[in-house]
Amino acid sequence: MFNYLVPIMVTFIIIYGLYKKVDIFDTFIDGVKEGINTSFKLFPTIFAMVIAITILTSSNILLDISKPLNSIFKLLSFPSEILPLAIMKPISGSSSIVILNDILNKYNPDSYIGRIASVIGGSTDTTIYIMSLYFGSIGIKKTKYALIVGLIADLLCIVIAIVTINILF
Repeated sequence: MFNYLVPIMVTFIIIYGLYKKVDIFDTFIDGVKEGINTSFKLFPTIFAMVIAITILTSSNILLDISKPLNSIFKLLSFPSEILPLAIMKPISGSSSIVILNDILNKYNPDSYIGRIASVIGGSTDTTIYIMSLYFGSIGIKKTKYALIVGLIADLLCIVIAIVTINILF
């Protein structure tokens, strides 16, 4: 059924365009040109982000940061094993999925750490990625407050994940 969804939508759009007497091919070509221009505008941002994420994950700096903070995390009932996921999730969805997978393989999905990691993985968002991609595509330069609010929302999701898992399990 779903295999036919896209061809049905394309057929509907063509029929609707013919009904409205729109030059479908020229409109399609204009859309492709606009898409290519947007891709070229976004390429430097995406390339810089990929390089930064690669450096961040390959250097193991996230693990090195979490080790000295273990005593503070224990006071807050925050497992330090979750820190790499908490830091990476706002930056990159695919990298955070790899970290989440590693956590679940190492600690088991039904463990305390696995449950918190799962809730964090499902409730936080890729704030920095979204802002760089979408704000960059429409040319918004002043992102300070949006970034602050987005990161605070991610932090609240992490705190609420820990509190919720502590209450429920």
